[in-house]
Amino acid sequence: MSDGDRTPTVGNAEVRLCGSDALQESGIGLRFEVVAGGNRCPAFAIRHGGQVHAYLNRCAHVPMELDWISGHFLDAEQGALVCSTHGALYEPETGRCAGGPCNGRGGLRPLRVQERELAVYWQPDDYVTGLAPPRA
Repeated sequence: MSDGDRTPTVGNAEVRLCGSDALQESGIGLRFEVVAGGNRCPAFAIRHGGQVHAYLNRCAHVPMELDWISGHFLDAEQGALVCSTHGALYEPETGRCAGGPCNGRGGLRPLRVQERELAVYWQPDDYVTGLAPPRA
Protein backbone atom coordinates (compact mmCIF):
# COMPACT_ATOMS: atom_id res chain seq x y z
CA MET A 1 0.00 0.00 0.00
CA SER A 2 1.36 3.41 -0.87
CA ASP A 3 1.16 6.45 1.41
CA GLY A 4 -1.33 7.90 -1.06
CA ASP A 5 -3.85 5.24 -0.01
CA ARG A 6 -4.14 6.73 3.46
CA THR A 7 -6.40 9.67 4.17
CA PRO A 8 -4.47 12.33 6.14
CA THR A 9 -5.54 13.02 9.70
CA VAL A 10 -7.49 16.22 10.22
CA GLY A 11 -7.93 17.01 13.91
CA ASN A 12 -9.58 14.03 15.60
CA ALA A 13 -11.13 12.68 12.38
CA GLU A 14 -10.83 9.02 11.53
CA VAL A 15 -8.21 7.93 9.01
CA ARG A 16 -8.61 5.40 6.19
CA LEU A 17 -5.61 3.09 6.53
CA CYS A 18 -6.22 0.63 3.71
CA GLY A 19 -8.72 -1.46 1.82
CA SER A 20 -10.00 -4.54 3.69
CA ASP A 21 -8.26 -6.86 1.23
CA ALA A 22 -4.83 -5.49 2.24
CA LEU A 23 -5.03 -7.42 5.54
CA GLN A 24 -5.26 -11.18 5.13
CA GLU A 25 -6.09 -13.51 8.05
CA SER A 26 -2.89 -14.07 10.10
CA GLY A 27 -0.91 -12.55 7.23
CA ILE A 28 1.51 -9.67 6.87
CA GLY A 29 0.53 -6.62 8.90
CA LEU A 30 0.23 -3.05 7.73
CA ARG A 31 2.89 -0.74 9.15
CA PHE A 32 2.20 2.98 9.50
CA GLU A 33 3.49 5.83 11.66
CA VAL A 34 1.50 7.90 14.12
CA VAL A 35 2.13 10.75 16.50
CA ALA A 36 1.94 9.31 20.03
CA GLY A 37 2.62 11.48 23.05
CA GLY A 38 3.92 14.15 20.67
CA ASN A 39 6.51 11.82 19.09
CA ARG A 40 6.65 9.89 15.81
CA CYS A 41 5.95 6.23 16.60
CA PRO A 42 5.56 3.09 14.46
CA ALA A 43 2.21 1.30 14.54
CA PHE A 44 0.66 -1.69 12.81
CA ALA A 45 -2.63 -3.35 11.96
CA ILE A 46 -3.26 -7.08 11.48
CA ARG A 47 -6.24 -9.33 10.79
CA HIS A 48 -6.60 -12.18 13.26
CA GLY A 49 -9.68 -14.17 14.19
CA GLY A 50 -11.57 -12.44 11.39
CA GLN A 51 -11.12 -9.00 13.00
CA VAL A 52 -8.71 -6.13 12.43
CA HIS A 53 -6.56 -5.16 15.42
CA ALA A 54 -4.04 -2.30 15.64
CA TYR A 55 -1.32 -1.41 18.13
CA LEU A 56 1.69 0.82 18.61
CA ASN A 57 4.66 -1.17 17.34
CA ARG A 58 6.47 -1.08 20.67
CA CYS A 59 7.20 -4.07 22.90
CA ALA A 60 5.96 -3.64 26.49
CA HIS A 61 9.12 -5.34 27.82
CA VAL A 62 11.61 -2.98 26.16
CA PRO A 63 10.39 -0.33 23.69
CA MET A 64 11.58 -2.07 20.51
CA GLU A 65 9.59 -2.72 17.34
CA LEU A 66 8.07 -6.19 17.24
CA ASP A 67 8.38 -7.29 13.61
CA TRP A 68 11.42 -9.33 12.62
CA ILE A 69 10.84 -8.56 8.94
CA SER A 70 8.76 -5.53 8.04
CA GLY A 71 5.09 -6.44 8.58
CA HIS A 72 5.72 -9.91 10.10
CA PHE A 73 4.28 -9.80 13.62
CA LEU A 74 2.88 -13.28 14.28
CA ASP A 75 4.81 -16.31 15.53
CA ALA A 76 5.31 -19.39 13.34
CA GLU A 77 2.06 -20.93 14.60
CA GLN A 78 0.21 -17.67 13.79
CA GLY A 79 -1.26 -17.66 17.30
CA ALA A 80 0.59 -14.82 19.01
CA LEU A 81 2.24 -11.52 18.26
CA VAL A 82 5.91 -11.91 19.09
CA CYS A 83 8.70 -9.44 19.76
CA SER A 84 11.55 -10.42 17.49
CA THR A 85 14.14 -8.96 19.86
CA HIS A 86 13.09 -10.39 23.22
CA GLY A 87 10.52 -13.10 22.47
CA ALA A 88 7.69 -11.47 24.45
CA LEU A 89 4.34 -12.90 23.31
CA TYR A 90 1.09 -10.93 23.01
CA GLU A 91 -2.50 -11.95 22.35
CA PRO A 92 -3.45 -10.65 18.87
CA GLU A 93 -7.03 -9.86 19.91
CA THR A 94 -6.19 -7.81 23.03
CA GLY A 95 -2.46 -7.00 22.96
CA ARG A 96 -2.09 -8.44 26.49
CA CYS A 97 1.22 -10.08 27.34
CA ALA A 98 0.86 -13.85 27.03
CA GLY A 99 4.40 -14.87 28.04
CA GLY A 100 8.10 -14.32 27.67
CA PRO A 101 10.08 -11.50 29.31
CA CYS A 102 6.97 -9.43 30.06
CA ASN A 103 5.82 -12.45 32.13
CA GLY A 104 2.09 -11.84 31.70
CA ARG A 105 2.30 -8.17 32.75
CA GLY A 106 1.27 -5.24 30.62
CA GLY A 107 0.68 -5.30 26.93
CA LEU A 108 0.72 -3.44 23.67
CA ARG A 109 -0.95 -0.04 23.35
CA PRO A 110 -4.12 -0.63 21.26
CA LEU A 111 -5.34 1.74 18.58
CA ARG A 112 -9.03 2.11 17.76
CA VAL A 113 -9.82 0.60 14.36
CA GLN A 114 -13.03 -0.15 12.54
CA GLU A 115 -13.69 -2.03 9.33
CA ARG A 116 -16.58 -0.99 7.13
CA GLU A 117 -17.41 -0.52 3.45
CA LEU A 118 -14.40 -2.68 2.46
CA ALA A 119 -11.90 -0.41 4.21
CA VAL A 120 -10.05 -0.20 7.54
CA TYR A 121 -10.26 3.07 9.50
CA TRP A 122 -8.30 4.25 12.51
CA GLN A 123 -9.58 6.79 15.04
CA PRO A 124 -7.05 9.03 16.84
CA ASP A 125 -7.41 9.47 20.62
CA ASP A 126 -5.97 11.75 23.31
CA TYR A 127 -2.54 10.07 23.23
CA VAL A 128 -2.23 8.88 19.63
CA THR A 129 -3.26 12.05 17.87
CA GLY A 130 -2.64 11.54 14.17
CA LEU A 131 -0.65 10.04 11.36
CA ALA A 132 2.95 11.14 11.21
CA PRO A 133 3.73 13.10 8.05
CA PRO A 134 5.59 11.16 5.35
CA ARG A 135 9.37 11.14 5.74
CA ALA A 136 11.26 13.29 3.28
